[in-house]
Amino acid sequence: MIDLAALRKDPAFFRQAWAARGAAVDLDALLALDQQVRELKTGFETAKAEVNTASKAIAMAAKSGQDVHAAKDKARQLGDHAKAIDEQREALEKQLHDLLLHLPNPCLASVPVGKDSGDNKTVAEWGTKPTFSFAPKAHWDLGPALGIMDFDRAAKLSGSGFVVLRGAGAKLARALISWFLDVHTTAHGYTELAVPYLVQPGPMQGTGQLPKFGDQLYKCAHDELYLIPTAEVPVTNYHAGEILEAAQLPVKYTAHTPCFRREAGAAGIGTRGMTRVHQFDKVEIVWLTKPENSDADLLTLRGHAESLLQQLGLHYRVLELCTGDTGFSSAHTYDLEVWSAGTNSWLEVSSCSTFTDFQARRANLRYRPAAGEKPHFVHTINGSGLALPRCLIALLETYQQADGSVIVPPVLRSYLGGLERIGGKS
Repeated sequence: MIDLAALRKDPAFFRQAWAARGAAVDLDALLALDQQVRELKTGFETAKAEVNTASKAIAMAAKSGQDVHAAKDKARQLGDHAKAIDEQREALEKQLHDLLLHLPNPCLASVPVGKDSGDNKTVAEWGTKPTFSFAPKAHWDLGPALGIMDFDRAAKLSGSGFVVLRGAGAKLARALISWFLDVHTTAHGYTELAVPYLVQPGPMQGTGQLPKFGDQLYKCAHDELYLIPTAEVPVTNYHAGEILEAAQLPVKYTAHTPCFRREAGAAGIGTRGMTRVHQFDKVEIVWLTKPENSDADLLTLRGHAESLLQQLGLHYRVLELCTGDTGFSSAHTYDLEVWSAGTNSWLEVSSCSTFTDFQARRANLRYRPAAGEKPHFVHTINGSGLALPRCLIALLETYQQADGSVIVPPVLRSYLGGLERIGGKS
């Protein structure tokens, strides 16, 4: 959420920041509404003081035996007037709050200005594209041929946008998740959380999914509960409403969850196979950190995600998103895209972002810099470490062999009972 005091102080900064995002914000109307709310607050305090003064005068008059009927009527009118002002203030304050919830986070000054994904910058690339002596298959051909993916029966169960992983495919997915978590908890210093997959509206609002993106969420028909689109939601909100001590920061959590996304309006946009599905597994990494450290911490978190791709031997690139392509809650984002040898295209497997204090304000997530000092909002950072479907796609397509088998990367073999190859001679 936007700091309203900062918005009042420097509206020109926010006007420019939102214009760089391509966000249409009627800032003048918002500030006028804010001014109206503040005037009503002042009016209510004045009216309440008049009620108190009248009440004291009635009490004194009654003690001296004076007739107070007219004074009581006047006091009642003053009370009704004060109540009406407060009700109007409350309604407009809610309207202002709702407007603030729909305003995106300003991007950092270092973020390249641009309109859309075409203006994103490639800032790093690792490895080389795999070469083959045969025509490499896409995962939607390779997986079913190996008997490790079943799209047809998944559609029979749940409709389009789902997959059933079978046998070695299911084991490979489980191995990736276990390995991701083990690396993060042992080498990178994260604490693992096992979190609920259903959350109330509050956490969804805290991380920025609600109210703006409600149409992309799965909601339970009979409960005020949503299926999470990412572990970012429960993990970031784990300390919502709390005041942490400075010595606790940075807090670093990792969690594996299924993720549920409606992907409304995504038909035809790279939806074949398991490239874009409604349910997928992902390991998330989340930091709660001090504001002065968040820029450096974002690079560290990004490095943790990159290390997984490097150990898997997968060719990838790092994109710095421009202002027009940066997500609603983010202030600065790097996307990690892995090479899909079967489709000759890049697939996003991680989005690493700093949200400054945007999410922390919405979730009321603070820390105390020193004993006796006023609490400050933390900065939140997160990223996928990693998202399973596309990582699995890249792995299968990169390590496929001429006979249709797939070599298992060495780092995963101990998680698969020593299995070195799927299909073929395995």
